[in-house]
Amino acid sequence: MSDAAVSPAALIDIAVLDDDADFLTYIEDLLRDEGSYSVRTFKEPGELFQSAEAHVPDIVLLDMKMGPASGEQVLEQLLTRWPELCIIIVTGYPSLESMRATFKMRVFDYLAKPFSIAQLRQTLANAIEKFSLGRAAHDRLRERLGHRIKLLRAERDWSLKDLAAMTHLSVSQISSIERGTNLPSIESLLALSHAFGRKPSELLSSIDF
Repeated sequence: MSDAAVSPAALIDIAVLDDDADFLTYIEDLLRDEGSYSVRTFKEPGELFQSAEAHVPDIVLLDMKMGPASGEQVLEQLLTRWPELCIIIVTGYPSLESMRATFKMRVFDYLAKPFSIAQLRQTLANAIEKFSLGRAAHDRLRERLGHRIKLLRAERDWSLKDLAAMTHLSVSQISSIERGTNLPSIESLLALSHAFGRKPSELLSSIDF
């Protein structure tokens, strides 16, 4: 048997923004008792932004009704700064109209208060699977970079063949990169960045890795 220590699984970092102090205490205690999460709670949007600048969370639980603060504006700012961020809306005032509006802004899911522990667990489990959270760093890098490249291609309405022609990479190479099967080589990353009109550093910074 190997004497090498087994590294513990990384905790999923969750940030919660809500102006209800009782809810923040409840959700913090609940998630920490689960044993799989680290939790940061905030009552003001500015506090969340400052903390996220230092360390981007894996998941944000965002209240949409916070007195003078507009949840829609906070959501827009979060996704502008960190386009790949997983955001789950939490609200005590659910409506079909607000659900439609927030989903158009690329939120992952929508929880209406009061929600059950089982509902929260399932929503977080779905987010962890979708965003490949808690995975090894190199796995997450491959998957997030591949997803970002695929989004950039889709935004331009380019086919795989279009991008292959511009980068002199093969369709199979680009496909494997987009699926997160392989990381691009330095040469491939430079070619892809040039095709999108981005610096490689800009492409990498956009995936919040």
